[in-house]
Amino acid sequence: MNAEPAVQLPAVSVIMPVLNEERHLRGAVQAILAQEYAGEMEVVIAIGPSSDRTEEIAAELVREDPRVHTVPNPTGRTPAALNAAIKASRHPVVVRVDGHGMLSPNYIATAVRLLEETGAQNVGGIMHAEGENDWEHAVAAAMTSKIGVGNAAFHTGGQAGPADTVYLGVFRRAALEQQGGYNEEFIRAQDWELNFRIREAGGLIWFSPELRVSYRPRPSIQA
Repeated sequence: MNAEPAVQLPAVSVIMPVLNEERHLRGAVQAILAQEYAGEMEVVIAIGPSSDRTEEIAAELVREDPRVHTVPNPTGRTPAALNAAIKASRHPVVVRVDGHGMLSPNYIATAVRLLEETGAQNVGGIMHAEGENDWEHAVAAAMTSKIGVGNAAFHTGGQAGPADTVYLGVFRRAALEQQGGYNEEFIRAQDWELNFRIREAGGLIWFSPELRVSYRPRPSIQA
Protein backbone atom coordinates (compact mmCIF):
# COMPACT_ATOMS: atom_id res chain seq x y z
CA MET A 1 0.00 0.00 0.00
CA ASN A 2 1.14 3.52 -0.77
CA ALA A 3 1.56 5.84 2.17
CA GLU A 4 -0.83 8.77 2.46
CA PRO A 5 0.82 11.99 1.20
CA ALA A 6 1.85 14.40 3.94
CA VAL A 7 -0.53 17.31 4.46
CA GLN A 8 1.12 20.59 3.50
CA LEU A 9 0.55 23.06 6.31
CA PRO A 10 0.19 26.73 5.33
CA ALA A 11 3.12 29.01 6.05
CA VAL A 12 2.50 31.47 8.87
CA SER A 13 3.56 35.08 9.49
CA VAL A 14 3.52 36.18 13.12
CA ILE A 15 3.26 39.96 13.52
CA MET A 16 4.11 41.74 16.75
CA PRO A 17 3.74 45.46 17.55
CA VAL A 18 6.11 46.48 20.36
CA LEU A 19 6.85 49.61 22.38
CA ASN A 20 8.89 49.55 25.61
CA GLU A 21 8.69 45.75 25.91
CA GLU A 22 12.13 44.88 27.32
CA ARG A 23 10.63 42.84 30.18
CA HIS A 24 8.74 40.34 28.04
CA LEU A 25 9.85 40.63 24.39
CA ARG A 26 12.42 37.83 24.46
CA GLY A 27 10.05 35.44 26.23
CA ALA A 28 7.19 36.27 23.87
CA VAL A 29 9.31 35.63 20.77
CA GLN A 30 10.76 32.43 22.23
CA ALA A 31 7.21 31.17 22.83
CA ILE A 32 6.51 31.76 19.13
CA LEU A 33 9.67 30.09 17.86
CA ALA A 34 9.02 27.07 20.10
CA GLN A 35 5.54 26.47 18.68
CA GLU A 36 4.57 22.88 17.92
CA TYR A 37 3.91 23.67 14.26
CA ALA A 38 5.47 21.87 11.31
CA GLY A 39 4.78 24.55 8.71
CA GLU A 40 7.08 27.39 7.67
CA MET A 41 7.02 30.42 9.96
CA GLU A 42 8.37 33.96 10.16
CA VAL A 43 8.16 36.61 12.92
CA VAL A 44 7.94 40.30 12.04
CA ILE A 45 8.41 42.73 14.94
CA ALA A 46 7.27 46.33 14.35
CA ILE A 47 9.23 48.51 16.78
CA GLY A 48 7.99 51.83 18.09
CA PRO A 49 10.31 54.53 19.49
CA SER A 50 11.09 52.85 22.81
CA SER A 51 12.92 54.35 25.78
CA ASP A 52 14.16 50.99 27.11
CA ARG A 53 16.18 48.09 25.63
CA THR A 54 13.42 46.91 23.27
CA GLU A 55 15.37 47.69 20.07
CA GLU A 56 18.55 46.08 21.42
CA ILE A 57 16.71 42.89 22.41
CA ALA A 58 14.94 42.77 19.04
CA ALA A 59 18.29 43.09 17.23
CA GLU A 60 19.65 40.19 19.30
CA LEU A 61 16.65 38.04 18.35
CA VAL A 62 17.19 38.82 14.65
CA ARG A 63 20.84 37.76 14.90
CA GLU A 64 19.94 34.56 16.74
CA ASP A 65 17.22 33.26 14.41
CA PRO A 66 16.79 33.88 10.65
CA ARG A 67 13.02 33.61 11.01
CA VAL A 68 12.88 36.88 12.95
CA HIS A 69 12.74 40.28 11.19
CA THR A 70 12.04 43.85 12.31
CA VAL A 71 10.41 46.90 10.75
CA PRO A 72 10.24 50.44 12.18
CA ASN A 73 7.03 52.01 13.46
CA PRO A 74 7.92 55.71 13.89
CA THR A 75 4.45 56.64 15.15
CA GLY A 76 4.52 54.19 18.02
CA ARG A 77 0.81 53.53 17.45
CA THR A 78 -0.44 49.94 17.50
CA PRO A 79 -2.53 49.90 14.29
CA ALA A 80 0.33 51.49 12.31
CA ALA A 81 2.71 48.87 13.70
CA LEU A 82 0.35 46.07 12.71
CA ASN A 83 -0.05 47.41 9.17
CA ALA A 84 3.73 47.82 8.78
CA ALA A 85 4.30 44.25 9.95
CA ILE A 86 1.58 42.89 7.65
CA LYS A 87 3.14 44.71 4.69
CA ALA A 88 6.58 43.31 5.53
CA SER A 89 5.31 39.74 5.97
CA ARG A 90 4.56 37.26 3.21
CA HIS A 91 2.62 34.16 4.31
CA PRO A 92 -1.09 33.29 3.82
CA VAL A 93 -1.89 32.99 7.55
CA VAL A 94 -1.21 36.01 9.77
CA VAL A 95 -0.97 35.57 13.55
CA ARG A 96 -1.13 38.67 15.72
CA VAL A 97 0.82 38.55 19.01
CA ASP A 98 1.60 41.31 21.51
CA GLY A 99 5.00 41.91 23.03
CA HIS A 100 3.72 40.89 26.46
CA GLY A 101 1.68 37.90 25.30
CA MET A 102 2.89 34.31 25.63
CA LEU A 103 1.38 31.79 23.21
CA SER A 104 0.52 28.33 24.48
CA PRO A 105 2.70 25.66 22.76
CA ASN A 106 0.05 24.46 20.26
CA TYR A 107 -1.58 27.85 19.64
CA ILE A 108 -0.63 28.25 15.97
CA ALA A 109 -1.34 24.62 15.04
CA THR A 110 -4.76 24.81 16.70
CA ALA A 111 -5.60 28.13 15.05
CA VAL A 112 -4.67 26.87 11.58
CA ARG A 113 -6.83 23.78 12.14
CA LEU A 114 -9.76 25.94 13.27
CA LEU A 115 -9.46 28.19 10.22
CA GLU A 116 -9.78 25.10 8.04
CA GLU A 117 -12.59 23.47 10.06
CA THR A 118 -14.77 26.58 10.43
CA GLY A 119 -14.02 28.49 7.24
CA ALA A 120 -13.55 31.59 9.40
CA GLN A 121 -11.56 34.62 8.31
CA ASN A 122 -10.22 35.15 11.83
CA VAL A 123 -10.02 32.91 14.90
CA GLY A 124 -9.03 33.80 18.45
CA GLY A 125 -9.31 32.64 22.01
CA ILE A 126 -8.76 33.55 25.63
CA MET A 127 -6.68 36.43 26.94
CA HIS A 128 -5.47 34.83 30.18
CA ALA A 129 -4.06 37.65 32.30
CA GLU A 130 -1.30 36.62 34.72
CA GLY A 131 0.62 38.86 37.12
CA GLU A 132 4.17 38.80 38.43
CA ASN A 133 3.94 41.48 41.16
CA ASP A 134 1.13 42.62 43.46
CA TRP A 135 -0.16 45.31 41.08
CA GLU A 136 -0.15 42.91 38.13
CA HIS A 137 -1.95 40.24 40.17
CA ALA A 138 -4.69 42.77 40.98
CA VAL A 139 -5.04 43.85 37.35
CA ALA A 140 -5.08 40.22 36.19
CA ALA A 141 -7.86 39.41 38.67
CA ALA A 142 -9.96 42.28 37.31
CA MET A 143 -9.25 41.33 33.68
CA THR A 144 -10.47 37.77 34.17
CA SER A 145 -13.64 38.71 36.10
CA LYS A 146 -17.06 39.54 34.65
CA ILE A 147 -17.26 42.31 37.25
CA GLY A 148 -14.07 43.81 35.85
CA VAL A 149 -14.53 43.33 32.09
CA GLY A 150 -18.11 42.22 31.44
CA ASN A 151 -19.16 39.14 29.49
CA ALA A 152 -16.57 39.12 26.69
CA ALA A 153 -15.74 35.44 26.09
CA PHE A 154 -12.11 36.19 25.25
CA HIS A 155 -11.64 37.50 28.81
CA THR A 156 -13.70 35.05 30.84
CA GLY A 157 -14.08 31.96 28.61
CA GLY A 158 -17.09 30.35 27.00
CA GLN A 159 -18.24 27.98 24.28
CA ALA A 160 -16.67 27.91 20.84
CA GLY A 161 -18.68 29.70 18.18
CA PRO A 162 -19.16 32.83 16.06
CA ALA A 163 -18.13 36.06 17.80
CA ASP A 164 -18.21 39.81 17.22
CA THR A 165 -14.49 40.05 17.95
CA VAL A 166 -11.67 37.97 19.44
CA TYR A 167 -8.41 38.61 21.28
CA LEU A 168 -5.44 39.22 18.95
CA GLY A 169 -6.52 36.97 16.07
CA VAL A 170 -5.21 34.50 13.50
CA PHE A 171 -6.28 35.76 10.08
CA ARG A 172 -6.41 34.67 6.50
CA ARG A 173 -4.18 37.21 4.75
CA ALA A 174 -6.80 37.58 2.01
CA ALA A 175 -9.26 38.96 4.57
CA LEU A 176 -6.75 41.52 5.83
CA GLU A 177 -5.90 42.61 2.30
CA GLN A 178 -9.57 42.83 1.33
CA GLN A 179 -10.17 45.22 4.26
CA GLY A 180 -6.98 47.23 3.79
CA GLY A 181 -5.62 46.22 7.19
CA TYR A 182 -6.23 48.06 10.45
CA ASN A 183 -7.73 51.56 10.59
CA GLU A 184 -4.89 53.70 11.91
CA GLU A 185 -7.29 56.34 13.25
CA PHE A 186 -8.35 53.90 15.99
CA ILE A 187 -5.86 54.19 18.87
CA ARG A 188 -8.11 51.81 20.84
CA ALA A 189 -10.59 49.14 19.68
CA GLN A 190 -8.83 48.70 16.33
CA ASP A 191 -9.35 44.92 16.64
CA TRP A 192 -13.10 45.27 17.12
CA GLU A 193 -13.35 47.72 14.22
CA LEU A 194 -11.44 45.45 11.82
CA ASN A 195 -13.51 42.42 12.83
CA PHE A 196 -16.66 44.48 12.31
CA ARG A 197 -15.60 45.21 8.72
CA ILE A 198 -14.76 41.56 8.11
CA ARG A 199 -18.21 40.53 9.39
CA GLU A 200 -19.93 43.23 7.31
CA ALA A 201 -18.22 41.73 4.24
CA GLY A 202 -19.72 38.33 5.09
CA GLY A 203 -16.72 36.84 6.90
CA LEU A 204 -16.89 34.69 10.03
CA ILE A 205 -15.05 35.55 13.27
CA TRP A 206 -14.66 32.45 15.44
CA PHE A 207 -13.93 32.21 19.18
CA SER A 208 -12.47 29.03 20.66
CA PRO A 209 -11.36 28.39 24.26
CA GLU A 210 -8.78 26.00 22.77
CA LEU A 211 -6.72 29.08 21.93
CA ARG A 212 -5.01 30.56 24.97
CA VAL A 213 -2.56 33.44 25.37
CA SER A 214 -0.98 34.35 28.69
CA TYR A 215 -1.06 38.16 28.99
CA ARG A 216 1.29 40.13 31.25
CA PRO A 217 -0.24 43.40 32.52
CA ARG A 218 1.95 46.49 32.84
CA PRO A 219 3.87 46.49 36.15
CA SER A 220 2.55 49.78 37.56
CA ILE A 221 -0.10 52.49 37.18
CA GLN A 222 2.44 54.76 35.47
CA ALA A 223 3.46 52.07 32.99
